[in-house]
Amino acid sequence: MFGWTVYLLGLRIFISCIGLVGNVFLILAIIHTKFSPLKTFELFLLGLAAANMEEIVIVNIYDIIIFQTSTTNTWLCHSLKFLTMFGKITSIFFTVLISTFRYQKLRDVDHRVNLPVCLDSIRAALMVSGVCVMLSMLLSLPIFVISLQGPGENDTRSSGGCHPDFFVCSKYDCPVLNYFYKYLFILVCNLLPLLIVTVTSCHIIIVLLTQRKTVTPEVGMSGPSQFGRKSKGLWLQRSMISVLAALALFQADLTPYLIFQLTFRPTDSPVWAEIEFFIATTYTSISPYVYGIGDNLFSLKNFLKK
Repeated sequence: MFGWTVYLLGLRIFISCIGLVGNVFLILAIIHTKFSPLKTFELFLLGLAAANMEEIVIVNIYDIIIFQTSTTNTWLCHSLKFLTMFGKITSIFFTVLISTFRYQKLRDVDHRVNLPVCLDSIRAALMVSGVCVMLSMLLSLPIFVISLQGPGENDTRSSGGCHPDFFVCSKYDCPVLNYFYKYLFILVCNLLPLLIVTVTSCHIIIVLLTQRKTVTPEVGMSGPSQFGRKSKGLWLQRSMISVLAALALFQADLTPYLIFQLTFRPTDSPVWAEIEFFIATTYTSISPYVYGIGDNLFSLKNFLKK
Protein backbone atom coordinates (compact mmCIF):
# COMPACT_ATOMS: atom_id res chain seq x y z
CA MET A 1 0.00 0.00 0.00
CA PHE A 2 2.84 2.36 0.82
CA GLY A 3 4.54 1.70 -2.53
CA TRP A 4 1.28 2.30 -4.40
CA THR A 5 0.83 5.61 -2.56
CA VAL A 6 4.35 6.72 -3.45
CA TYR A 7 3.87 5.92 -7.14
CA LEU A 8 0.53 7.71 -7.17
CA LEU A 9 2.04 10.77 -5.50
CA GLY A 10 4.86 10.79 -8.06
CA LEU A 11 2.34 10.61 -10.89
CA ARG A 12 0.37 13.51 -9.39
CA ILE A 13 3.52 15.63 -9.17
CA PHE A 14 4.51 14.72 -12.73
CA ILE A 15 1.11 15.67 -14.17
CA SER A 16 1.03 18.89 -12.15
CA CYS A 17 4.49 19.90 -13.40
CA ILE A 18 3.49 19.21 -17.00
CA GLY A 19 0.39 21.34 -16.54
CA LEU A 20 2.25 24.21 -14.92
CA VAL A 21 4.95 24.27 -17.60
CA GLY A 22 2.39 24.14 -20.41
CA ASN A 23 0.23 26.94 -19.04
CA VAL A 24 3.20 29.16 -18.16
CA PHE A 25 4.71 28.72 -21.60
CA LEU A 26 1.35 29.43 -23.26
CA ILE A 27 1.08 32.72 -21.37
CA LEU A 28 4.66 33.69 -22.20
CA ALA A 29 4.25 32.71 -25.84
CA ILE A 30 1.20 34.95 -26.22
CA ILE A 31 2.72 37.91 -24.36
CA HIS A 32 6.30 37.84 -25.68
CA THR A 33 5.82 36.82 -29.30
CA LYS A 34 2.96 39.14 -30.17
CA PHE A 35 3.97 42.58 -31.44
CA SER A 36 0.48 43.31 -32.73
CA PRO A 37 -2.40 44.19 -30.38
CA LEU A 38 -3.87 41.34 -28.36
CA LYS A 39 -6.63 39.47 -30.18
CA THR A 40 -9.79 37.99 -28.72
CA PHE A 41 -8.72 34.37 -29.04
CA GLU A 42 -5.40 35.13 -27.37
CA LEU A 43 -7.20 36.93 -24.54
CA PHE A 44 -9.40 33.89 -23.97
CA LEU A 45 -6.33 31.63 -24.01
CA LEU A 46 -4.65 33.85 -21.41
CA GLY A 47 -7.72 33.61 -19.17
CA LEU A 48 -7.88 29.85 -19.62
CA ALA A 49 -4.18 29.36 -18.88
CA ALA A 50 -4.35 31.57 -15.77
CA ALA A 51 -7.38 29.65 -14.47
CA ASN A 52 -5.67 26.32 -15.20
CA MET A 53 -2.54 27.39 -13.31
CA GLU A 54 -4.54 28.60 -10.33
CA GLU A 55 -6.47 25.33 -10.13
CA ILE A 56 -3.37 23.13 -10.40
CA VAL A 57 -1.45 25.12 -7.76
CA ILE A 58 -4.35 25.27 -5.28
CA VAL A 59 -5.19 21.57 -5.69
CA ASN A 60 -1.62 20.63 -4.80
CA ILE A 61 -1.45 23.12 -1.92
CA TYR A 62 -4.73 21.71 -0.65
CA ASP A 63 -3.35 18.19 -0.81
CA ILE A 64 -0.14 19.12 1.02
CA ILE A 65 -1.74 21.19 3.79
CA ILE A 66 -4.85 19.12 4.44
CA PHE A 67 -3.64 15.56 4.02
CA GLN A 68 -0.04 15.89 5.13
CA THR A 69 -0.84 17.76 8.35
CA SER A 70 -3.22 16.95 11.17
CA THR A 71 -4.23 20.55 11.91
CA THR A 72 -7.84 21.61 11.51
CA ASN A 73 -8.50 25.12 10.28
CA THR A 74 -12.04 25.77 9.07
CA TRP A 75 -11.21 29.10 7.44
CA LEU A 76 -8.24 27.58 5.59
CA CYS A 77 -10.39 24.71 4.42
CA HIS A 78 -13.10 27.06 3.14
CA SER A 79 -10.53 29.28 1.41
CA LEU A 80 -8.78 26.42 -0.38
CA LYS A 81 -12.09 24.95 -1.49
CA PHE A 82 -13.22 28.37 -2.74
CA LEU A 83 -10.01 28.92 -4.74
CA THR A 84 -10.17 25.41 -6.20
CA MET A 85 -13.80 25.85 -7.19
CA PHE A 86 -13.08 29.31 -8.61
CA GLY A 87 -10.26 28.02 -10.82
CA LYS A 88 -12.31 25.04 -11.99
CA ILE A 89 -15.38 27.11 -12.93
CA THR A 90 -13.31 29.86 -14.60
CA SER A 91 -11.47 27.29 -16.72
CA ILE A 92 -14.80 25.78 -17.80
CA PHE A 93 -16.30 29.17 -18.68
CA PHE A 94 -13.29 30.26 -20.73
CA THR A 95 -13.50 26.97 -22.64
CA VAL A 96 -17.12 27.79 -23.44
CA LEU A 97 -16.02 31.27 -24.63
CA ILE A 98 -13.35 29.74 -26.87
CA SER A 99 -15.77 27.27 -28.44
CA THR A 100 -18.44 29.94 -28.95
CA PHE A 101 -15.99 32.47 -30.42
CA ARG A 102 -14.45 29.94 -32.82
CA TYR A 103 -17.87 28.90 -34.03
CA GLN A 104 -18.87 32.55 -34.59
CA LYS A 105 -15.69 33.15 -36.61
CA LEU A 106 -16.32 30.10 -38.78
CA ARG A 107 -20.07 30.49 -39.25
CA ASP A 108 -21.22 32.25 -42.45
CA VAL A 109 -17.60 33.08 -43.32
CA ASP A 110 -18.39 32.92 -47.05
CA HIS A 111 -21.08 35.60 -46.74
CA ARG A 112 -19.39 37.65 -44.01
CA VAL A 113 -15.94 37.53 -45.68
CA ASN A 114 -13.66 39.68 -43.48
CA LEU A 115 -16.37 41.43 -41.48
CA PRO A 116 -15.79 41.01 -37.73
CA VAL A 117 -18.09 39.25 -35.28
CA CYS A 118 -19.19 40.89 -32.03
CA LEU A 119 -16.46 39.22 -29.95
CA ASP A 120 -13.72 40.49 -32.29
CA SER A 121 -13.88 43.75 -30.36
CA ILE A 122 -11.29 43.54 -27.58
CA ARG A 123 -13.56 45.68 -25.40
CA ALA A 124 -16.42 43.20 -25.81
CA ALA A 125 -14.03 40.30 -25.19
CA LEU A 126 -12.75 41.94 -21.99
CA MET A 127 -16.30 42.57 -20.84
CA VAL A 128 -17.36 38.97 -21.46
CA SER A 129 -14.20 37.68 -19.75
CA GLY A 130 -14.89 39.90 -16.74
CA VAL A 131 -18.46 38.60 -16.56
CA CYS A 132 -17.18 35.02 -16.59
CA VAL A 133 -14.70 35.74 -13.79
CA MET A 134 -17.34 37.50 -11.69
CA LEU A 135 -19.87 34.72 -12.30
CA SER A 136 -17.25 32.12 -11.32
CA MET A 137 -16.58 34.01 -8.10
CA LEU A 138 -20.29 34.26 -7.28
CA LEU A 139 -20.82 30.56 -7.93
CA SER A 140 -17.84 29.74 -5.68
CA LEU A 141 -18.85 31.94 -2.74
CA PRO A 142 -21.48 29.49 -1.33
CA ILE A 143 -18.58 27.22 -0.36
CA PHE A 144 -18.11 29.51 2.66
CA VAL A 145 -21.61 28.89 4.01
CA ILE A 146 -22.35 25.24 3.21
CA SER A 147 -21.69 22.54 5.78
CA LEU A 148 -18.33 20.88 5.20
CA GLN A 149 -19.22 17.76 7.12
CA GLY A 150 -22.62 16.70 8.39
CA PRO A 151 -23.22 15.11 11.79
CA GLY A 152 -22.44 11.48 12.23
CA GLU A 153 -19.98 11.33 9.35
CA ASN A 154 -17.42 8.62 9.92
CA ASP A 155 -14.75 9.02 7.31
CA THR A 156 -11.10 8.61 8.12
CA ARG A 157 -10.04 10.77 5.19
CA SER A 158 -11.95 13.72 6.56
CA SER A 159 -10.42 13.43 10.00
CA GLY A 160 -8.58 16.63 9.31
CA GLY A 161 -11.95 18.39 9.08
CA CYS A 162 -11.67 19.16 5.37
CA HIS A 163 -12.89 16.44 3.06
CA PRO A 164 -11.69 16.63 -0.59
CA ASP A 165 -15.27 16.59 -1.89
CA PHE A 166 -16.89 20.02 -2.11
CA PHE A 167 -20.38 18.89 -1.12
CA VAL A 168 -19.66 16.20 1.50
CA CYS A 169 -22.22 15.79 4.26
CA SER A 170 -23.81 13.09 6.35
CA LYS A 171 -25.55 10.33 4.40
CA TYR A 172 -28.60 10.48 6.66
CA ASP A 173 -28.67 14.14 7.65
CA CYS A 174 -27.46 16.33 4.78
CA PRO A 175 -28.39 20.05 4.79
CA VAL A 176 -30.66 21.21 1.98
CA LEU A 177 -28.13 23.92 1.06
CA ASN A 178 -25.50 21.29 0.28
CA TYR A 179 -27.86 19.49 -2.08
CA PHE A 180 -28.97 22.75 -3.71
CA TYR A 181 -25.42 23.97 -4.28
CA LYS A 182 -24.28 20.60 -5.59
CA TYR A 183 -26.97 20.36 -8.25
CA LEU A 184 -26.69 24.06 -9.11
CA PHE A 185 -22.97 23.51 -9.69
CA ILE A 186 -23.62 20.38 -11.78
CA LEU A 187 -26.26 22.12 -13.90
CA VAL A 188 -24.68 25.56 -14.43
CA CYS A 189 -20.96 24.71 -14.31
CA ASN A 190 -20.89 21.20 -15.81
CA LEU A 191 -23.95 20.09 -17.73
CA LEU A 192 -24.76 23.39 -19.47
CA PRO A 193 -21.14 24.10 -20.55
CA LEU A 194 -20.82 20.49 -21.74
CA LEU A 195 -23.93 20.87 -23.90
CA ILE A 196 -22.73 24.21 -25.32
CA VAL A 197 -19.27 22.85 -26.15
CA THR A 198 -20.76 19.70 -27.71
CA VAL A 199 -23.19 21.68 -29.90
CA THR A 200 -20.57 24.21 -31.04
CA SER A 201 -18.06 21.41 -31.74
CA CYS A 202 -20.57 19.60 -33.94
CA HIS A 203 -21.36 22.82 -35.82
CA ILE A 204 -17.64 23.54 -36.31
CA ILE A 205 -17.10 20.05 -37.74
CA ILE A 206 -20.05 20.46 -40.12
CA VAL A 207 -18.82 23.88 -41.31
CA LEU A 208 -15.25 22.59 -41.79
CA LEU A 209 -16.45 19.61 -43.82
CA THR A 210 -18.64 21.87 -45.93
CA GLN A 211 -15.89 24.42 -46.53
CA ARG A 212 -13.40 21.71 -47.41
CA LYS A 213 -15.54 20.86 -50.41
CA THR A 214 -16.08 24.48 -51.48
CA VAL A 215 -12.58 25.95 -51.05
CA THR A 216 -10.78 23.31 -53.12
CA PRO A 217 -9.00 25.26 -55.88
CA GLU A 218 -10.29 24.64 -59.33
CA VAL A 219 -8.11 22.88 -61.87
CA GLY A 220 -5.88 25.33 -63.75
CA MET A 221 -6.09 28.13 -61.18
CA SER A 222 -2.73 29.26 -59.83
CA GLY A 223 -0.90 32.39 -58.76
CA PRO A 224 0.24 34.24 -55.66
CA SER A 225 -3.28 35.18 -54.54
CA GLN A 226 -4.48 31.61 -54.87
CA PHE A 227 -1.42 30.34 -52.97
CA GLY A 228 -1.91 32.91 -50.19
CA ARG A 229 -5.58 32.02 -49.86
CA LYS A 230 -4.74 28.33 -49.71
CA SER A 231 -2.02 28.87 -47.06
CA LYS A 232 -4.37 30.97 -44.95
CA GLY A 233 -7.06 28.31 -45.28
CA LEU A 234 -4.67 25.57 -44.20
CA TRP A 235 -3.54 27.59 -41.17
CA LEU A 236 -7.14 28.33 -40.20
CA GLN A 237 -8.08 24.69 -40.61
CA ARG A 238 -5.13 23.61 -38.45
CA SER A 239 -6.11 26.08 -35.76
CA MET A 240 -9.71 24.88 -35.86
CA ILE A 241 -8.62 21.25 -35.63
CA SER A 242 -6.54 22.03 -32.54
CA VAL A 243 -9.54 23.76 -30.97
CA LEU A 244 -11.70 20.74 -31.76
CA ALA A 245 -9.10 18.44 -30.20
CA ALA A 246 -9.02 20.56 -27.03
CA LEU A 247 -12.82 20.66 -26.89
CA ALA A 248 -12.96 16.88 -27.33
CA LEU A 249 -10.51 16.56 -24.42
CA PHE A 250 -12.77 18.85 -22.40
CA GLN A 251 -15.78 16.65 -23.15
CA ALA A 252 -13.88 13.47 -22.32
CA ASP A 253 -12.77 15.08 -19.06
CA LEU A 254 -16.08 16.54 -17.89
CA THR A 255 -18.34 13.61 -18.82
CA PRO A 256 -16.87 11.08 -16.34
CA TYR A 257 -16.75 13.80 -13.68
CA LEU A 258 -20.51 14.30 -14.13
CA ILE A 259 -21.12 10.55 -13.99
CA PHE A 260 -19.13 10.19 -10.78
CA GLN A 261 -20.88 13.16 -9.16
CA LEU A 262 -24.34 11.83 -10.00
CA THR A 263 -23.82 8.13 -9.26
CA PHE A 264 -21.22 7.84 -6.47
CA ARG A 265 -20.76 9.21 -2.99
CA PRO A 266 -17.14 10.31 -2.39
CA THR A 267 -17.28 9.07 1.21
CA ASP A 268 -18.03 5.55 -0.01
CA SER A 269 -14.76 5.20 -1.88
CA PRO A 270 -11.31 6.08 -0.48
CA VAL A 271 -9.90 6.54 -3.99
CA TRP A 272 -12.44 9.22 -4.98
CA ALA A 273 -10.01 12.05 -4.20
CA GLU A 274 -7.40 10.54 -6.54
CA ILE A 275 -9.96 9.92 -9.29
CA GLU A 276 -11.24 13.48 -9.00
CA PHE A 277 -7.69 14.86 -9.14
CA PHE A 278 -6.81 13.06 -12.36
CA ILE A 279 -10.14 13.97 -13.95
CA ALA A 280 -9.76 17.61 -12.92
CA THR A 281 -6.16 17.98 -14.11
CA THR A 282 -6.34 16.12 -17.43
CA TYR A 283 -7.81 19.03 -19.37
CA THR A 284 -6.02 21.77 -17.43
CA SER A 285 -2.62 20.11 -17.99
CA ILE A 286 -2.90 18.98 -21.62
CA SER A 287 -5.08 21.67 -23.21
CA PRO A 288 -2.38 24.41 -23.29
CA TYR A 289 -0.18 22.15 -25.42
CA VAL A 290 -3.05 21.43 -27.82
CA TYR A 291 -3.93 25.11 -28.21
CA GLY A 292 -0.27 26.18 -28.39
CA ILE A 293 0.77 23.68 -31.03
CA GLY A 294 -2.33 24.30 -33.14
CA ASP A 295 -1.74 28.06 -33.26
CA ASN A 296 2.06 27.83 -33.72
CA LEU A 297 2.64 29.35 -30.28
CA PHE A 298 4.74 26.33 -29.25
CA SER A 299 6.91 26.32 -32.36
CA LEU A 300 10.70 25.91 -32.26
CA LYS A 301 11.08 29.45 -33.59
CA ASN A 302 9.20 30.88 -30.60
CA PHE A 303 11.17 28.68 -28.23
CA LEU A 304 14.49 29.96 -29.62
CA LYS A 305 13.28 33.53 -29.17
CA LYS A 306 12.95 32.85 -25.46
